[in-house]
Amino acid sequence: MTQNPAPPSIDLPKLRQFIIESVQRELLSLQPPKEKLTEVTRVLIMRAYDSTNVKLSRPMQDELLRQILHTIVGLGPIQPLLDDPDITEIMVNGPDLIFAEKRGKVVRTRIRFESEHELRQIIDRIIEPLGRHVDDKHPMVDARLPDGSRVNAIIPPCSIDGSTLTIRKFAKEQLTVNDLIKYGSLTPQMAEFLRVCVASRLNVVISGGTGSGKTTTLNVLSSFIPEEERVITIEDAAELQLQQEHVVRLETKPPDFDGENEVTIRSLVRNALRMRPERIIIGECRGGEAIDMLQAMNTGHDGSMTTVHANSPRDSISRLETLVLMAGMDLPVDVVRRQIASAIDLIVQQTRLRDGRRLITNVTEVVGMESNTVVMTDVYRFDQTGVDTNGKVLGELKATGIRPQFMHKLEAAGFKLGPEIFGASIRPPSSGSDRSRR
Repeated sequence: MTQNPAPPSIDLPKLRQFIIESVQRELLSLQPPKEKLTEVTRVLIMRAYDSTNVKLSRPMQDELLRQILHTIVGLGPIQPLLDDPDITEIMVNGPDLIFAEKRGKVVRTRIRFESEHELRQIIDRIIEPLGRHVDDKHPMVDARLPDGSRVNAIIPPCSIDGSTLTIRKFAKEQLTVNDLIKYGSLTPQMAEFLRVCVASRLNVVISGGTGSGKTTTLNVLSSFIPEEERVITIEDAAELQLQQEHVVRLETKPPDFDGENEVTIRSLVRNALRMRPERIIIGECRGGEAIDMLQAMNTGHDGSMTTVHANSPRDSISRLETLVLMAGMDLPVDVVRRQIASAIDLIVQQTRLRDGRRLITNVTEVVGMESNTVVMTDVYRFDQTGVDTNGKVLGELKATGIRPQFMHKLEAAGFKLGPEIFGASIRPPSSGSDRSRR
């Protein structure tokens, strides 16, 4: 439905700015409690609008007042994107170019900021309550919204075409393994296999590209950890939503304005080892903390998990090698590979397909070393067969038929998986001719 245009004599930007300034002065005087801020602001907006004697059509009036409310107490024009439950990521490439990921597809929106100044105000509104600051000397900042959504902002001169803002929205409802099965991200057999692997304290790496769903999968796998175990989570920005009671959540701290007092993931991993952890979960390995994680996995902290950025299980091994070398330790590559092969039991490859769907494309056992090569075997794999006329990727998630060599660990933990988990068809006895064909 097309909105009626404003009467020619009405300058909407000036009207909008007049109401905003009037309401902000009133709020400064009233200083309402935080829990009543939105309600009080809405009343003040209506009062300021009525005082102008401007007569807009009802749809235009409602839209104007909504925009003003978002500007004063929300995040301006992008607030509707934050309120949309189907949108998972918001990407602001300057004041005039805003994209959103919705149901796996990235689309350009019609939303825009009035100016670079308004965009900068929104960035400041996000980071100031967290004690963060962004300016020419510190043009990049990571932050988190009150609901847990992850925020990254970069301003000029590093961002050439205007300030950029990227928001990875925090899921209000945590997905369960049944949700992932329903969405086709994995099969019931894969889910049961992964449940047993986590419960049996295998060390798991979740590998995948940006936005592939690694954190969601890590959340789901962590739900299989027994309730009585002490778990320590370590993250740059707290996103994990573990449901167990005995969980300690640790988060990094950026440096102060003078560049001091930074708390890194690596220092938190080292400290976590002194906290009697039974499992350590690192939200993402992206630096030298990889060596500390591997050493923890190799020295009694079985059942630990982390994620890495990589596009295949083989690439994840190379990525871990690189991260270990970033720790500044002068280790031969073959020594690093042996550490990885000894520490990691399972790699779960998460992929975002071309059609926007996210699924587990490989569940891969790290078997060990052969010469200087890490030997791996797929237990489950997604075999792509093509793309249909609507752009949907066609294929099948299925077991390879190979039973992992760590089966004895699962059985020692009290789990016995049937052959159907690994792709064998279970059929009742039939005629002799059928048996002979088998």
